[in-house]
Amino acid sequence: MLTEKYNQLTSILREMESVVVAFSGGVDSTFLLKAAVDTLGTDHVLAVTADSETYPSSELKEAIVLAEKIGVKHQVIETSELAIPGYSENNKNRCYFCKSSLFDHLLPVLEEKGFQNVVYGVIADDMNEHRPGMKAAKEKGIRGPLLEANLFKEEIRELSRKYDLPTWDKPSFACLSSRIAYGEYITKEKLTKVEKAEAYLKSLKIRQVRVRTHEDIARIEVEPEDMKTVLENHDAIVKELQDYGYKYITLDLIGYQSGSMNKVLTT
Repeated sequence: MLTEKYNQLTSILREMESVVVAFSGGVDSTFLLKAAVDTLGTDHVLAVTADSETYPSSELKEAIVLAEKIGVKHQVIETSELAIPGYSENNKNRCYFCKSSLFDHLLPVLEEKGFQNVVYGVIADDMNEHRPGMKAAKEKGIRGPLLEANLFKEEIRELSRKYDLPTWDKPSFACLSSRIAYGEYITKEKLTKVEKAEAYLKSLKIRQVRVRTHEDIARIEVEPEDMKTVLENHDAIVKELQDYGYKYITLDLIGYQSGSMNKVLTT
């Protein structure tokens, strides 16, 4: 079954002839980039990474290393989500504004290089989540080959391991804005605060972490097995996060949940 899905993916890519890949360095876009290069060759693939306020510098550095490992041409472009009208207000359609702007930056690159398609790492799991960015992709004719091949996250991890990609077990990542409660205005200062807080927690050898921000409250999400580490270091964590500007530091006993901020949304 997995071999059939991979063959379907390569068939989809082959039909596209040449692609600009929206490349974040995460599990999905890295696998998509690798599959595109293996299928189409380096002359027909370009990886483009958007460097913005919502994208941690550590992720950008990793994306550069990954692109070099895969052996693909890689372009970093400067973008600013906070400059997008409607984005900072942080309503439930925030991701629509972000993806729409990203694709507006990628389409001119497509035309300049003479490539045929822009693709991004949407996957089958995303069909069951709140993903307004998919609407932006549909409007602008952006393709999602992993979704078209009906590939799920665990399958992508398995294939990534098979093809020797270091991202096969990389923790899931989403933009820093996803840490800020809907309706709370997004600022550069808040994004920096989240980035610093998560980097500090990762320095304690906690791999999967989110610091969800509710005004002055930091709600820390980690895997259940890492809660002991948080509690053992609670004095240092409190001091560090308060130095970043949080007043109250909490540990969510439910643990890490992808997209947990979406629980407050109503249809």
